[in-house]
Amino acid sequence: MSQDVATQVDESARATGDASTSRLTHAIATLTGFDDRTFVLRVVQPALVGMIDGTVSTLAPIFAAAISSSSHTALVVGIATALGAGVSMGFSEALSDTGEETGRGSAVVRGAITGGATAFGGVFHSLPFIIHNVHTAVIVALVVVGIELFVISWVRYRFLHVPLRNSMVAVTGAGAVVVAIGVLIGGS
Repeated sequence: MSQDVATQVDESARATGDASTSRLTHAIATLTGFDDRTFVLRVVQPALVGMIDGTVSTLAPIFAAAISSSSHTALVVGIATALGAGVSMGFSEALSDTGEETGRGSAVVRGAITGGATAFGGVFHSLPFIIHNVHTAVIVALVVVGIELFVISWVRYRFLHVPLRNSMVAVTGAGAVVVAIGVLIGGS
């Protein structure tokens, strides 16, 4: 790890008051063969983009389907949306930057990370719609969404050093807007 990156990580850890932050990031980066900054740039950032997109963008179609139809329809729409979004985001990331100019690494690897994280982020809050009772399924799905949004906020805090509270407000706000869109359209 270069001295500059080590200094930045140590300063970030001191700023957040968490020395384990730099140790964990360094350990993961060492396992992947990247320095800490490169690990964040080539792995964490593409995964975070995918997790955010998968979690947030799939909320409107899932909740619209649940409100206007049934649990089964919401499940099918949710899984189809998550998988379709994963493919779309994977190709978008891979085709948007070769990685040579920006130093972000292999376009194919970034695309796979982003696409996989997008599908992963969208599938989990679809699964509660296995429950036949749509009202119960919606409540369980909202709990799952809350957990997903917390995980996204924690990753932003942990790797990008965004204050957890700020991250929670931004991520939850985005999720709430998209859920509201789904509810409004589903209820019309």
